[in-house]
Amino acid sequence: MLTEIRDASLHARGRERIAWARRFMPVLGAVAGELDLTGRRVGLVLVLEPKTANLALALRDAGAEVVVTCPAGETDDETAAALVSEGVAVLARSDASPEQDRDFALRMLRQRLDVLVDDGSRVVRLAHAAGLLDGLAGAAEETTSGLRPLRVMADRGELRIPVLAVNDARSKYLFDNVHGTGQSCVMAALDLTGLQLAGTVCVVAGYGYVGQGVARYARALGARVIVTEVEPFAALRAHHEGFEVRPLLDACPEAALVFSATGVAHTITREHLGAMSPGAVVAVAGGVPEEVETGDVPPGVTVLADGECVNCAAAEGNPIEIMDLSLSVQALAVDHLVTHGPAMAAAVHPMPGELDERIARLKLRALGIGLDVPSALQREFLERGL
Repeated sequence: MLTEIRDASLHARGRERIAWARRFMPVLGAVAGELDLTGRRVGLVLVLEPKTANLALALRDAGAEVVVTCPAGETDDETAAALVSEGVAVLARSDASPEQDRDFALRMLRQRLDVLVDDGSRVVRLAHAAGLLDGLAGAAEETTSGLRPLRVMADRGELRIPVLAVNDARSKYLFDNVHGTGQSCVMAALDLTGLQLAGTVCVVAGYGYVGQGVARYARALGARVIVTEVEPFAALRAHHEGFEVRPLLDACPEAALVFSATGVAHTITREHLGAMSPGAVVAVAGGVPEEVETGDVPPGVTVLADGECVNCAAAEGNPIEIMDLSLSVQALAVDHLVTHGPAMAAAVHPMPGELDERIARLKLRALGIGLDVPSALQREFLERGL
């Protein structure tokens, strides 16, 4: 079996943690139980931890041959060992160098995958650069920052495979980006520092869905939140939702905690870091390389997790119940690409609405929440278009 991990002896604890997460993932269980991926080869490039391990196992149980890889900073060695003990191929170790991470990804791509599930589109872009696209029916991308370069490639005519925009599914971004990343990033920063948020100034750079979540959770814990933006409608929305909005450089001197939630490189520059007061803490929520310029951090300013995604690199990631939704989207995306990918254009495609809605309905059912049904008169009104 194609495998390279740090320590296979860690499997017992990893299996316990995976089983714990599975208890709170009823939607993934329901979705995966209906899939038939017999004979298919699926590559997973996701933060390697107990929740995502359940996706790997669900796809394996549906008949797929699964290969998992992950950058070192997002690899949990216990989880990697547990997956290997379950017969899943894993190329990931927490002590890998960037060169090893790239080699792991190339080794996975050389397995002639049917579908690739990516995070940040790092491996999709590598597959294009290395010419390793043969047999690949398509890819699924789960992040805003990952879809951005793929859409640029599509516009330039450089994208060679269909990509499902998993991130743009409502059952993903309305919950994972806002409530999942919002909660986990704020809590990770507080756990790592031991600081109290109540009564302090928290600056959130970027008011997309992730930034909205971070701002809301920080305010709920008593912080005075300042939002910074480059996009006028996002800034206006933050203002109408009760947040102070200012330029980032103006807000930095007051900040006790600064979150970058843009997914854009060079958001927090050396100039911004230099404007911060001693004791200020900086964290990245979501994130891309160099979102915070960490090369010359002033004394007294702390950048958490070396500027990597703080909830994944230094904590446990998003809540289990939230990931139940996101990973269910991924499972259905894999099935859709296996069935329809060969006939789809080389472009970034939305997740089919009926699949997205199916996940929302399954989650409501698992929560015991009922829905009203439109009456005949209401349906007639809607059909007339009046």
